[in-house]
Amino acid sequence: MNTKNNRRRRESIERIEKVFIELLQTKELHEITVSDICKKCQLNRSTFYANFADIYELADKVREYLEGEVKRLYEIEETQKFNSNDYLRLFCHIKENQLFYRTYFKLGYDNQFKLKYYDIHQAKRHFENRHIEYHIEFFRSGFNAIVKMWLTGGCKETPEEMDEIIRSEYQGRG
Repeated sequence: MNTKNNRRRRESIERIEKVFIELLQTKELHEITVSDICKKCQLNRSTFYANFADIYELADKVREYLEGEVKRLYEIEETQKFNSNDYLRLFCHIKENQLFYRTYFKLGYDNQFKLKYYDIHQAKRHFENRHIEYHIEFFRSGFNAIVKMWLTGGCKETPEEMDEIIRSEYQGRG
């Protein structure tokens, strides 16, 4: 019986995702085939197709997983409608999950992600509620660029140092 929560099925999905992420470190998405994944996982193609329509659905599942993890980091803030500006929590998560974040950026999903943890109230005060969407995009793009640079360098700086870098960019606005 191949039910949704079947242990063997979950293990197969985890193996597929793990191999997919490994392959993405050396290949582009369009270069990866279902056969590559199945061969490396030692699974049948039917197992892959029982869980994913194609490589792109698999990539979307990886994205959804990572975005869900980030959302859980800030769940309390989202439900209580406040922003702590706690970037340290995110930098710790990035350092602990470097492979996932490298994959996320390599797939180009950072351009699609809508920044939900930007302090819009603070921005409205500092920018007199003008052109907020430009300020959000400026912050999102800059933040992503810094994270990519950090990941490329192997996350040598501590999460605390990265938090300080972000804060120093906005000093005088706190």
